[in-house]
Amino acid sequence: MGILAGKVAIVTGAGQGVGQGIALALAGEGAAVAVLGRTMDKLESTCALVRERGGTAEPFLCDVSDTEAIPAVVDDVAARFGGVDILVNNAYSGSYGPLLSMSDGAFQKGFRSGPFAAFAFMKACHPHLKRRGGGSIVNLVTSAMVRWDPSTYGAYAAAKQALRSLTRTAAAEWGRDGIRANNIAPHALSPGLKGWTETNPEEAEEFRKTIPLGRIGDCEADIGRAVVALVGPDLRYLTGATVPLDGGQANFG
Repeated sequence: MGILAGKVAIVTGAGQGVGQGIALALAGEGAAVAVLGRTMDKLESTCALVRERGGTAEPFLCDVSDTEAIPAVVDDVAARFGGVDILVNNAYSGSYGPLLSMSDGAFQKGFRSGPFAAFAFMKACHPHLKRRGGGSIVNLVTSAMVRWDPSTYGAYAAAKQALRSLTRTAAAEWGRDGIRANNIAPHALSPGLKGWTETNPEEAEEFRKTIPLGRIGDCEADIGRAVVALVGPDLRYLTGATVPLDGGQANFG
């Protein structure tokens, strides 16, 4: 049956990469997964993979930057599956580059898809989570927040630091409702990173050497399975935390 049997999960940005890996892992433990994203073909591909393994998944088109549309999407998921127990805010579309060359709009882009979208999802999911006796929220942040040299990562790190703080506050305010909220800072071989490693093998090898465990994480086996543990019963006393999933590369101390 799996440790998440009977649970309903929302995963944003689940059409590929880390989001897909998380969706597959949750479904593998019995959760019904609402697969959210902007491209239906990619969402259908993730759902097909889930169904091939005997799991349950349905696609929901959603641009997380359109925060006003988010409550209706959450209500659609709850109506389709009977509720919501798990929310994973994975989707993100932001900007990178030196601060002086970045426009206001480019800087704000990551906030719209990051903490603004997560806030909208968290608020929309709260009554559904509370109605089910509690639940778990997992927000994706980044080791760029504590990077030794944040140059060119400033907008990204700022948006994710805001999200990290938002998660901690939700953990404090919603714990009485049985709702846990945690962050993960993952590092995995998403399609974009995989393409970079194949195009730049020498740089990729130097990058790999900075990871104490000696490899880049797998989207499902390393990140998805960790999310399963985080939302499952064994870590039910953990909330407000930021969990690095990067093979020991970053120093969150």
